[in-house]
Amino acid sequence: MASTGISGLDNVLYGGLPSRHLYLVEGNPGTGKTTLGLQFLLAGRAQGERGLYITLSETSQELAQVAASHGWTLEGMDVYDLVSDEGLSEEAEQTILHPSELELGETTRDVMRLVGELKPQRVVFDSLSELRMLAQSALRYRRQILALKRFFSQQGCTVLMLDDKSAGEGDQQLHSIAHGVIHLNQNTHDYGPDKRSLRVVKLRGLKFRSGDHDFDLDRGGLVVFPRLSAGEHRRDFGPGAVTTGNTAFDAMLGGGLTPGSNLLFAGPAGVGKSTTAVSCAVAAMRRGETVAYYLFDEGLHTLRQRSHALGLDLDPFLASGQLLLRSFDPAEVSPGQFAHAVREAVEREGVKLVVIDSLNSYIQAMPGGQFLLLQMHELLAYLNQQGIITLIILSLHGTVGEIRSDIDLSYLSDAMVYYRYFEARGSLLKAIAVIKSRTLSHETTIREFRLGHQGVEIGEPLADFHGILAGAAHYAGEQSLLGDGDIRIPRR
Repeated sequence: MASTGISGLDNVLYGGLPSRHLYLVEGNPGTGKTTLGLQFLLAGRAQGERGLYITLSETSQELAQVAASHGWTLEGMDVYDLVSDEGLSEEAEQTILHPSELELGETTRDVMRLVGELKPQRVVFDSLSELRMLAQSALRYRRQILALKRFFSQQGCTVLMLDDKSAGEGDQQLHSIAHGVIHLNQNTHDYGPDKRSLRVVKLRGLKFRSGDHDFDLDRGGLVVFPRLSAGEHRRDFGPGAVTTGNTAFDAMLGGGLTPGSNLLFAGPAGVGKSTTAVSCAVAAMRRGETVAYYLFDEGLHTLRQRSHALGLDLDPFLASGQLLLRSFDPAEVSPGQFAHAVREAVEREGVKLVVIDSLNSYIQAMPGGQFLLLQMHELLAYLNQQGIITLIILSLHGTVGEIRSDIDLSYLSDAMVYYRYFEARGSLLKAIAVIKSRTLSHETTIREFRLGHQGVEIGEPLADFHGILAGAAHYAGEQSLLGDGDIRIPRR
């Protein structure tokens, strides 16, 4: 097997590309084909294999500049320009810009001569659009590709042929000839950077990971994030519930948080969802566990300051490495990149609890909202099978009265905690209820909830109130509330 030099792509290919075959890498200009080709040759160079880059579309100087932009050198790699300065001069009777039988034959012979002289194990041919222009007809083009394929096979070369798809989407000439086809795609949106993905269209005789796989193109080359398939990741873990750090909250959940399950916090903005999640995270870290907290909304500094004011100081855990606190810009990150970050935290850092704050901004990272549930389902299934406790925060639109959500994720959640504002005694108060749990027998009561100097405080069931979840609370009694000890309010 020939490694592509891109670990994520090797993972998609289950090890790399079978040697001594011809492969097609296709995609529109700017998708990363040249960079992929260079990484392929660099991987060969690292293994002591000779590499040859044959370019018809770029000069060797331009190619060297591309390599330098990624921090690479072309030393020990052969680069050959089939388009010379002489070939493009006014004195030249034949040029590559005027296709002819003579030029097509000369180009093919030059390629064969180079390979015969240099004996490379790896070859990148960039690009096929010029060869297609020289051929002038589909029949001659196909014959030349077949001749090159046969020659490369006899020489024992593993070949990547790059195609910028200038012939249009309908040109499938090479798909039937190539041993494998890798398609690179670039998605453009009205706002934010382009999102890139690749798909292995075919790979003869071997299994590969099908579907679209997000990748990033930055300094250092392509970084591929293989599509997450939860069924491939299973491990044994203990079934016992663990504490949230709050006795009353444990009671409401039926005993605490269950490993291998996810809990959705849903409620309006500012009600205390993030603080509840931070409280659960601090309890886990005090048990000696590692926690990954992913922020899509709030800044790192703001979360740390607010948590510290509530008696939930995160700085000691950040310093010890127990807390992996990462902030993502939803306009920049792709779903595959985020899933990859979560996998890295679980498999390399030993994370036991994951917080996603919030789902609303995660939606904005998606190329299309219709795929959100599938992406989230795979991620949650993966985390559940790894025995991870996952806390997901979902902000609902509205404050009192009718409250709605961007998307219904309740059926994917193993447990769901619902928050509401309500009015009593001239004050805006908060209520909390566990409305679903698949793993434990939970309370069905509605309790008062507030954030104090010691973090989360949960009061007794609001037995004297009616209509809290409907947004029209009615007080029918003299029940004590959490704030009664702070401010003396006369009762009738």
